[in-house]
Amino acid sequence: MPEALRTLVAGEASGLVLALDESLSFWGGFESESGTIIDQAHPQVGESLAGRVVTMAVGRGSSSASTVLAEAIRLGTGPAALIMREPDEIVNLGAIVADELYGITMPVLIVDQTTFDAVASAERATISAAGSITF
Repeated sequence: MPEALRTLVAGEASGLVLALDESLSFWGGFESESGTIIDQAHPQVGESLAGRVVTMAVGRGSSSASTVLAEAIRLGTGPAALIMREPDEIVNLGAIVADELYGITMPVLIVDQTTFDAVASAERATISAAGSITF
């Protein structure tokens, strides 16, 4: 059971894993109403993030992305959790806002490359409140 290097947003979550092949901008690349990747240039266009434990190495772009992510979390169409290699303040802000305004937590964890690869290749993952990951 690996531990997060850093827990940026604490919480519990469980779900099927979706390993993103590339970073995703939640602003313009994701539709909060459906939870779907809409960026036509993204390798996983059409995939739903709703309720999934999403691995994404780094964030990508636009300060407005935090608003889109917070709205998706509120609507129940956002990821169950995000596991990343590097912190992204915009993603963190979206998760923090959803927790503060709506009382809905989406954990955000930073992990090492070995853990990232292991989770990305798993079918399902669970995040504990303490930041441990089982898959």
